[in-house]
Amino acid sequence: MDATVDWRSIRGLAFGSDLPDCAPVTAREATAAPSAPAARWRVRDIVLLLPKIVLTGLLILAIGDMIVGVFLRYVMVPVTDWLDLDTINFFWVEEIGEYTLAWLTLIGAGIGIAERAHFTLRVLTHRLPLPAQRVIHVATHLLIAGFGALAAWYGLQLAIVNSLLTSPALEINLAWLYAAPAVGGALIVLYGLAMAFEPPPDPDPFHEAGGVAAAGDD
Repeated sequence: MDATVDWRSIRGLAFGSDLPDCAPVTAREATAAPSAPAARWRVRDIVLLLPKIVLTGLLILAIGDMIVGVFLRYVMVPVTDWLDLDTINFFWVEEIGEYTLAWLTLIGAGIGIAERAHFTLRVLTHRLPLPAQRVIHVATHLLIAGFGALAAWYGLQLAIVNSLLTSPALEINLAWLYAAPAVGGALIVLYGLAMAFEPPPDPDPFHEAGGVAAAGDD
């Protein structure tokens, strides 16, 4: 037999005011209600884990590359000139920075969609009825997924076309550079479609008055 929780008395003690009566809720009902959304968020976090790990590694690589580049340019070049030694070739620093920035941008764009991190300007949609907000929410993420599909397609074509070329300094196949929009576009498609099936976020007082919100908040 399920124990019942008298939410009226709990809410009265917590808020110190009389609230509308509500039927008692069983403990099983209280714990079972959020289980489905929690399961969805657990799956989403697992799917996001690998791109976040890759993004973290790329960020560390970009910072290290920048530090090495500054050190070689402003410390080692004067030292080699003073000692009359051969100049250290550090043109590879720029190539690593370009590759890293491309992958950081495209992978980060996909993660930002799943995390609702991209900004959007709320002017009208939050004043519409909830069904209309839901339609706009789905349409917005379908457009985002369509843009990701376009980026993935053209990124793949560019990677294939440039697969016979190599970079000047490190002689890395240029297909790795142009594969970034293909992978990032695929992530945008995946997360855009996934967020289309998520309910729009709950409004807050700031959004009720209009303002800048995260992407997907419509």
